[in-house]
Amino acid sequence: MERTLIKETPERIGEKVELFGWVDSRRDHGKLIFFDIRDRSGIVQAVVTPKSAAYEEANKLRDEWVIRVVAEIKARPEKMINEGLSTGTVEAAISELEVLNESETPPLPLKGDGMDIDEDVRLKYRYLDLRRERLQKNIKLRSEFVDRCRQFLFERDFSEIETPMLTKSTAEGSRDFVVPSRLHKGKFFALPQSPQQYKQLLMTAGFERYFQLARCIRDEDLRADRGFEHTQIDMEVSFVDRDEFMKMDEEMITTVVEAMGYKIKEKPFPRISYKTAINEYGGDKFDLRNEAEKQDGVLAFAWVTDFPFFEKADDGGYTFSHNPFSAVMPESLDDLLKGENVENIISSQYDLVCNGFEVGGGSIRAHRADWLEAALKIMGMDEEKIQKDYGHMLEAFKYGTPPHGGIAHGVERMIMILSGEEYLREVQAFPQSSSGRTSVMNAPEPISDDQLKELGLKIDIKKDKE
Repeated sequence: MERTLIKETPERIGEKVELFGWVDSRRDHGKLIFFDIRDRSGIVQAVVTPKSAAYEEANKLRDEWVIRVVAEIKARPEKMINEGLSTGTVEAAISELEVLNESETPPLPLKGDGMDIDEDVRLKYRYLDLRRERLQKNIKLRSEFVDRCRQFLFERDFSEIETPMLTKSTAEGSRDFVVPSRLHKGKFFALPQSPQQYKQLLMTAGFERYFQLARCIRDEDLRADRGFEHTQIDMEVSFVDRDEFMKMDEEMITTVVEAMGYKIKEKPFPRISYKTAINEYGGDKFDLRNEAEKQDGVLAFAWVTDFPFFEKADDGGYTFSHNPFSAVMPESLDDLLKGENVENIISSQYDLVCNGFEVGGGSIRAHRADWLEAALKIMGMDEEKIQKDYGHMLEAFKYGTPPHGGIAHGVERMIMILSGEEYLREVQAFPQSSSGRTSVMNAPEPISDDQLKELGLKIDIKKDKE
């Protein structure tokens, strides 16, 4: 007999089916035993009568036991229909029952949204926490969003290309997580903060339209909407200007979220300069919705453009406002190359904001060596450091790199907005805790002396003075 998913049971009335899942809850009503069976598709009520061969086994059932049943699907009497359940018009009359695995009493309640449970407990038992309906919906929503973006890009001749996880430490705005090399003792890889340089090198390689679901790892201070790890839909396209790329990206976001049933406040998305955003909204991550639109879950997207390329650094010099690989707007190119009027150099950067969050950031890139080198010199780098940190990019740009631009969309931020969640951890399967520790597994933790010796490392931990 072929397995039937629970969501299919309303179409199988009068048929005998085989169901697999978990005992969601169990109830005794006199001699009748009722329990709910849950699988990935939903919940259905099951009933066992004393005449059933499964009656004795059903008497032993407890919540979260894993079972297989054979049952006849019957229509419920009209007065017994459960309007709050998609399978509420039917019930499963059990004739066979097999316990596939028992379960101890879970160490945390699995009913409800779980928001009142201590974070450390939820993440220690995340594989149980994920069984709750809210998190199941969030993770599936994430999967649907990613899939729809993928299909949109494939239909437009994009190639999905992976870039390395072990790379070089360069300045990209955050601290790197570093990985010691066993074969090259005393030297380190860095985990990628983003695939920025590799995707530009792919444009040099002639792929023209690239994307990937990129894992990005940054040693940042943690907050509700930011963790050490996140996923971004990373895109890069050759032979586009700023308006052309923004139009393409806007089409993807609009197509995907409307297909998922969401309403967008304004199309095309408003374009607001950075200066206007600061003056009118007090920041560049603003919410354009009114109170009624907030209640209705409307999505208010907007583009922020015309960012200053440079900002003052703590040492009195200049640093980049977003990343050093952006091109400048055409009217700022002479100032960039001359190193003049630095405060007024405008970047080609564009950010996409939605409902008060930044959900994407990109730019038209520097595709010429002299453009990138000029930006690095304004930031105070000498020729030796430029060649050490960025020489590979400058070399690549000598060989016919086309004009190109791209964007990266934070998947978690977008799903937080679509699901109405307030915390990043509610849309990730296995997030870090607010103190920066992993779910389920106890990390970070010390490594053995043998591992340290093999890597040529010694640990010198200086305790804070009391």
